[in-house]
Amino acid sequence: MPSQTGGGGVTGDELPIGRRVARWRVRRQMTQQMLADRLRRSKSWVDKVERGVRPLDRYPVIQELAQVLRIDPELLLGRHRPPATVGTLAGVDDIRAALARYGVRQSPVQAAEELRRQVGHAWLTYQHAHYPQLVRVLPGLLDGVQGAQIPELLVQAYRVTSSLLVKLGEADLGWLAADRAMSAANGDRVLSATAAVSVGQALRALGRERLALAATVAAGERLATDRQRPPREWAVCGTLLLQAALAAAGSGDGHRAEELTERAAGIAVRLRGYDDPHRTGFGPVAVELARVVAAVEWGDAGAAVRRHPAIVRRAGWRLLPAECRGAYLVDVARAYLEVGDLRGAARALVDADSVAPAEVRCRPSARTVIAEVARAHPPAPAGVARLATLVGLTR
Repeated sequence: MPSQTGGGGVTGDELPIGRRVARWRVRRQMTQQMLADRLRRSKSWVDKVERGVRPLDRYPVIQELAQVLRIDPELLLGRHRPPATVGTLAGVDDIRAALARYGVRQSPVQAAEELRRQVGHAWLTYQHAHYPQLVRVLPGLLDGVQGAQIPELLVQAYRVTSSLLVKLGEADLGWLAADRAMSAANGDRVLSATAAVSVGQALRALGRERLALAATVAAGERLATDRQRPPREWAVCGTLLLQAALAAAGSGDGHRAEELTERAAGIAVRLRGYDDPHRTGFGPVAVELARVVAAVEWGDAGAAVRRHPAIVRRAGWRLLPAECRGAYLVDVARAYLEVGDLRGAARALVDADSVAPAEVRCRPSARTVIAEVARAHPPAPAGVARLATLVGLTR
């Protein structure tokens, strides 16, 4: 899953330290009282720190806070910047430039079939988790579809762009691409629903779970009004429900998350062998993955690790795209870490790296999990030390 960076155009480094404390407290599923108890301080002290009324100007106190929140003190100080993956940063800048050229034709209009082939290739590259390669391909693809102005291809190209940017920690830019997808849908109910999947993902990555919940539920309800829709469109509806469930879990509403997941499960059992032109990957196994990830988001890591072993034994597990399996395993590593099972967390990370290396090596959120596992009980478990070196956490 995407990283939960903040929105509103303010980067983590620009936030006051009190707001950084509040953000990490929420991510760790703690109330102010819980944090206060672990620090052996009052709830009033925590509240004043988070509001900036009480300054945090003593490093030992910052270290103590960081230890309880299980993060590097440098994150609270706003000095921490993960190193860019080789070959990725310049490519992201090129994608940003291509999005800035919206509406400006850069080359002769390509034939629709050729563009359709390129869009399909981009999605396959994404699903195989070949992110550095996709970064290089997307600027030219965006120029092509923006020149041709074919709604279906615009929506698909913007969606895969948004999904990649969210993966790489560029949530603001991912939101822009998702919003472009929604605009390109031009009111078409099915295209708008597929675009809403990307909108939900980007909003969740920005930490705007309630907005993501509202957007995905509304889009799903609009699509579900026609009971005669073909299976591939019901798959879009089910995907929207899963996105909504994850948003509900992230906002602290576990009951709503469970309700939405059950609705998605009801759709999944009715679908068999449908074509998937909208790139949803929806089905019974996807529902089970969402249950685990929602449990992690909600704060019930114990339930997540209990469900996990049965999922990877299912026949449909290996049929899922590498991207999906790799991202899920990173979330599972987070769950094992939460329950204090460092071996389980290390095993999940190593498995994720074997399935989809770029999921582990290119994503800032995965890098954070690796750092937490490596730091939790030195020396790092087998395999994690190697990953920590590969992603630049050790020198």
